[in-house]
Amino acid sequence: MAEVRLEQIGKRFGNHEVLSNLELTIRDGEFFTIVGPSGCGKSTLLNILAGLEKPTAGRIRFDEEDVTQQEPRERDVALVFQSYALYPHMTVRDNLSFPLRVSARSSKRDSRSIQEEVNRVAGMLGLEQLLDRWPRQLSGGQRQRVALGRALIRQPRVFLLDEPLSNLDAQLRSVMRAELRRLHDQLGTTMIYVTHDQTEAMTLADRVAVLDRGRIQQVGAPRELYDRPDTLFVAGFIGYPQINLLDAVIMGDHVKSGTLDVPLGRVEPKLSIKEGARVKIGIRPEHLSIMDKPAPDALPHVVGTKIEGTLRLIEHTGSQLWATVET
Repeated sequence: MAEVRLEQIGKRFGNHEVLSNLELTIRDGEFFTIVGPSGCGKSTLLNILAGLEKPTAGRIRFDEEDVTQQEPRERDVALVFQSYALYPHMTVRDNLSFPLRVSARSSKRDSRSIQEEVNRVAGMLGLEQLLDRWPRQLSGGQRQRVALGRALIRQPRVFLLDEPLSNLDAQLRSVMRAELRRLHDQLGTTMIYVTHDQTEAMTLADRVAVLDRGRIQQVGAPRELYDRPDTLFVAGFIGYPQINLLDAVIMGDHVKSGTLDVPLGRVEPKLSIKEGARVKIGIRPEHLSIMDKPAPDALPHVVGTKIEGTLRLIEHTGSQLWATVET
């Protein structure tokens, strides 16, 4: 296990800046997720942590050790790819044992101890009955578990995961998310997980970093990002269905946007803003109620503002119903 520290990390490909002045500390034993849209630089950042890419600027430290110029094999990290990257000519047993057999040249590890470790990891991931199968005989979820096992068996200082569940169907992703979380709680290894799926980020992580165009927008616990976003990008990216963002103007002690008139005291702005200032007001979908006629009296904990509109779309998701209203 290790604390991972990024110090003013930058990366350029020619004139194109991919990462800019990143400062980040990932705690020892933490499950840390980096989330952002496609092309924001998150996979490049993971490759830099793995040693597959060298940063243009800045330093990387594992605990107090500067690993910036170290090769991947010197960093003691394990990387799980989106594409599984299993050896097709090897059985599950051989795929799992390969990292130990390669290192056995220097550590003099005997075949019996290697097999014991393979059995231990296979049991942890429910692969005991699949050890003699070939990768082509496995389902997507089984292949992903083998890829995880091959990384886990090395017992690395840092465990890196690059969108490892994106090739799985929705139900299997949910199962594998729970499996990953259980494995982390059991092993206590520092895990850094990259994804564009905010659901994965929010359900898996102890803390989340939101990345956009090569810059960190906010770092915090999942609930903190949802309840107290620092930027409009974080507010719009975290949460689904997305937050409603409306143009508004400060008018006395109210924020007004069209027919929406909200007491400023309920908004709790972080900055001191003057009357006439143009602002954005954000309203999460779950804070709205649909009624077919005006309520005679608003409940005490409700602002009591009504917006008239036309119901354009209803989406049933099982436990929820999402309504799109045109105002």
